[in-house]
Amino acid sequence: MTGVSAAFEKAAAGDRAALIGYLPAGFPSVEGAVAAATAMAEAGVDVLEIGLPYSDPLIDGPVIQEAVHRALAGGFRVSDVLATVEAIAQSGVPVLVMTYWNPVDHYGVAAFARDLAAVGGAGLITPDLPPEEAGSWLSAADSYGLDKVFLVAPSSSAARIATISQACRGFVYAASLMGITGVRATVSDQAAGLVSRVRTATSLPVAVGLGVRDAGQAAQVAGFADGVIVGTAFVQRLLEAPTLSDGIVAIRHLAGELAEGVRARAPARS
Repeated sequence: MTGVSAAFEKAAAGDRAALIGYLPAGFPSVEGAVAAATAMAEAGVDVLEIGLPYSDPLIDGPVIQEAVHRALAGGFRVSDVLATVEAIAQSGVPVLVMTYWNPVDHYGVAAFARDLAAVGGAGLITPDLPPEEAGSWLSAADSYGLDKVFLVAPSSSAARIATISQACRGFVYAASLMGITGVRATVSDQAAGLVSRVRTATSLPVAVGLGVRDAGQAAQVAGFADGVIVGTAFVQRLLEAPTLSDGIVAIRHLAGELAEGVRARAPARS
């Protein structure tokens, strides 16, 4: 059992959904990202996603784009994401890297898998990598015991959901809407139906991302999903904070509220 699988099992044993939080590496600095992510873990986040900053973030909205731009402008290197994962993994919370495929391909797929495993990383979330083109990653992930998380969307057919789900290990990432992150104030009404469709194809946990901003929305999604993914709201707290210390306080507070939300498990809206 991987660390991510264990986190979902622990959450399910507590009759709640798992809380998954995202931050990009290198923002507002390498050390600042480590401090912020560690605070999230201490406040109740079950799994951490650390974004690998990339110059062409296809599904990221303006908030995350701005954070990624600042990380890249600050001299971020791929090696920094590995150092970030290594430092955060000491918190005991499993750490996945959310990355577009080009940086991994350029680094070398087998080498990236080896180095990610060596620093205690749990696996990758790859939003722009179709399973049919992921042969080298699937092989490398299996060799190093890393989780493979692919995305399904409301537009995915039943056959497509089955193909994607079968390639996953850890959980299936259900994108609740078509489009970029952080541009809606509500969770898509397609999310619950998408989760139900995925569950017909796999016994893996299904986590919903894109659209969750507060405890009430976390409770809503926790009513029908196994995991609740929050990214933009955390990044926004850091962007708005006058100092890193203020940002960490704000992030810790939000993580605590969201952790209470996933425990509330509000019934899904009909």
